[in-house]
Amino acid sequence: MAEAIQKKLKAEVEKYAQTQKDVSKSVSARQKLETQMAENNIVKEELGLLESSNTVFKLIGPVLVKQDLDEAKATVAKRLEYINGEIQRYETLLKDYQKKSEQQREVLTSLQQDLQKAQGLPPGKV
Repeated sequence: MAEAIQKKLKAEVEKYAQTQKDVSKSVSARQKLETQMAENNIVKEELGLLESSNTVFKLIGPVLVKQDLDEAKATVAKRLEYINGEIQRYETLLKDYQKKSEQQREVLTSLQQDLQKAQGLPPGKV
């Protein structure tokens, strides 16, 4: 019986480790998005300082291409809207991972207690 519990415990530990990796990846992706959002907010501020008579260029590959100021502002606004949506998506994903992680922690604790009982050890002595 203790062997079966150990196998189940090992499988749950692996699931928990995978969830922690997923959390780490999601946090990293969200941080990148937040950096992009900050950069785009700076661009938006700079574009707001310009007048319609100013020339705006967009970098496409190795070439600078002339771009309309209103078009540039619209592009940056859409990009910010997209980034905000992605940040919200990652925050929801992180909440789900944290909930899942907490549930797995509870299962692990329960399995450890079952294993201790099966081995005849007093609780808390693994």
